[in-house]
Amino acid sequence: MSRGNFTPFEEKMSAAGVMDAAIRAFRHNYEALCRNESGLIPEAEIEAAADLPVYEEKGADFDPELLAQTVVIKLNGGLGTSMGLEKVKSLLEVRPGVTFLDLIVRQISSLRESTGAPVRLLLMNSFSSSADTLGHLVEHAPEGLREASEVELMQNQVPKIDAETLEPAVCPAHPEQEWCPPGHGDLYPALVGSGWLDRLLDEGIKYAFVSNSDNLGAVLSPELLSWFAESEAPFLMEVTRRTPADRKGGHLASRKSDGQLLLREVAQCPDEDLEVFQDIDRHRYFNTNSIWLRLDVLKEKLEEGGGVLPLPMIRNRKTVDPRDKRSTPVTQLETAMGAAIECFEGARAIEVPRSRFAPVKTTGDLFALRSDAYQVGDDGRVSLIPERDGQPPVVKLDDRYKFVDSLEELGLPSLAKCDKLEVVGEVVFEDGVVINGQASFGGKAKEIVSAGVYP
Repeated sequence: MSRGNFTPFEEKMSAAGVMDAAIRAFRHNYEALCRNESGLIPEAEIEAAADLPVYEEKGADFDPELLAQTVVIKLNGGLGTSMGLEKVKSLLEVRPGVTFLDLIVRQISSLRESTGAPVRLLLMNSFSSSADTLGHLVEHAPEGLREASEVELMQNQVPKIDAETLEPAVCPAHPEQEWCPPGHGDLYPALVGSGWLDRLLDEGIKYAFVSNSDNLGAVLSPELLSWFAESEAPFLMEVTRRTPADRKGGHLASRKSDGQLLLREVAQCPDEDLEVFQDIDRHRYFNTNSIWLRLDVLKEKLEEGGGVLPLPMIRNRKTVDPRDKRSTPVTQLETAMGAAIECFEGARAIEVPRSRFAPVKTTGDLFALRSDAYQVGDDGRVSLIPERDGQPPVVKLDDRYKFVDSLEELGLPSLAKCDKLEVVGEVVFEDGVVINGQASFGGKAKEIVSAGVYP
C-alpha cells in the first residue's frame, strides 16, 4: 500500500460505523498530514488580540422568544481518570448527592419552568461516557431530559496513524487502542452527521451555546445571548485574561495578512516561539472553550466546504498503547472547537470575567468548589459567594490527594476568606477550621489541624 492512501482508513471507519461527515473531516486532516503540513502558526504571522468588548452581567431577564431559539451543548466526553475515576467526569459530586450533570440538568429545567421556553440541551458524549451519562439521567433527570434521542450528541472516534508508514495503526493485543478521540472540533461533523443540525434548525433553533461540562462557571447568560443575537456575528468566543497558570493554554490572536481572528494552541506554536507564546502580557486572552454559534450560518459554511469545516489540523505524537512507550509510534490528528473562529468572516470574541471559567481539572479545583467559597443556587448555578468579588481560592494539594477518594480523609475547612491554601504531606482538617488569606500545612509527620482560624 502506498503512503498517503486514504482507502484503508475509510474502510476501517465505515466498518466501525463512523458517520460520513466525520470521515470527510478526518480525510481533510489526513491529506494535510500527507502534505507534511505542520499546522504551526509562527509568531511572525500574527498580531496579539487587543481591544475586545467586555461582558458585564447586569442581572437581566431572559427573553423567552430568544431563549426558545437556543440550544445549550455541553462537551461531556471526558473521563475523570486523572483524578482516579472510572466513569464520566460530570458525575463528580459538587455537594453530597449532587453531581455536575445534575446541576446542568437543573439549570435547563429551571429555565424551562421560569420562562416557558423549551430550551434544548445536548450532551456531546463519547463512547466512553455515554453509558454512564444516560444511566444517570434515567434515574435522576425529569422527562424530556433523560432519553438519548432527546439529549445525546455522539462524538466520533478516528484511527491512530502509524507514524512511519502513514497507514492505520494496529494493536492486536488491545484493538481499542487503535482509535482516539478527534478533539472537540468534532462538534461540527458530529452535528451534521448525526442529523442534529438539521433537526435543530427545523425546530426553529438558531443559536447554540457550547461549553465544557466540567466548567460550572459556563452558564447560559441573558446578556451574552442578547449581545450575540444583536451582533449578528456568526461565531463568538468567550475569552478571559491569562494568568501564569494559563501560559500553556491556547490564546487568541489575529492574522496579519487579513486581520482574521484565530486561535493558537501550544501544539501549533513553533519551538522557537514558545517563550513569546507564554508571554501573558503580549498574548493576553485565553480561550475558555465556551463559544456561541449561529447554526444557520454553520450549515451554510459546511455546504460551501462539501460538508467539511476546514479547521487547522493539530498533530500529536504518541504511542499506539499509551501505557507502553515501546509500542508503535503513532500520530493522532485532532482539531479544536474554538479554532473555527477563523472559518467565519465576522467572527467575534468577548472578554468575560474569570468566574465564567472555573473548570475542575484537579482535586484541588474540586476541593475549592466543594467549600463554602462557592454557593449553589436552586436554579443549578454555581458561583463564588459575593464576598469573594469574583476571585476563587487557589488550592494546591499534595500528590497523595491526587485522587478524589483521598479527599474524604482530608476534611473540608472554610475557604470563604482564603486566598491560597497549600497542603504538603499527610494532613487532616478537623471540623471548624477556617482559612483566612494564605496558609500552608504539612510536613514529614501527619498533621492534624484543630478547629480555629489560620494563619
